[in-house]
Amino acid sequence: QTLLQGIILLPLRAICITFILLLAWLSASIATFCQPRRGFLPLKGWRRRMIQTTLSSLTRTAYFVMGFQVKVKGKVASLAEAPIFVAAPHSSFFDAIICALTGMPSIVSRAENLSTPVFGTILSSLQPVAVSRQDPDSRKNTVAEITRRALSRGQWPQVI
Repeated sequence: QTLLQGIILLPLRAICITFILLLAWLSASIATFCQPRRGFLPLKGWRRRMIQTTLSSLTRTAYFVMGFQVKVKGKVASLAEAPIFVAAPHSSFFDAIICALTGMPSIVSRAENLSTPVFGTILSSLQPVAVSRQDPDSRKNTVAEITRRALSRGQWPQVI
């Protein structure tokens, strides 16, 4: 019986996750459409709210469809309390759960990730700090950008 459930549930889950991913891509595309100087200026107003609410909800829904249920114990630190939020070790797709639960903060990511189809658009909407492993000054530039955003007095979202 469990094999029969798996045969039915696996394709159903894959279809649902694909649909959720396409909705996330559409939301990210709308929120960043005609955004001047993308990545240099923070998203504001309806664009930022759309990213926070829509992508956070869709990410939570995707993990629920995959069978994960996450409960938060305690209180998530606000932007004023913690402009930089550290999550470690960050090496898997579970990092997206943290992003969804903390209101879709900016993240630090490899620059190459921004050019991947679908995921690159979603990632770009989070206004990441891009790290280039080919650039010898990238580490210094990344620290400077994180510091600039942390000291922006709430203009930029939290950085994770």
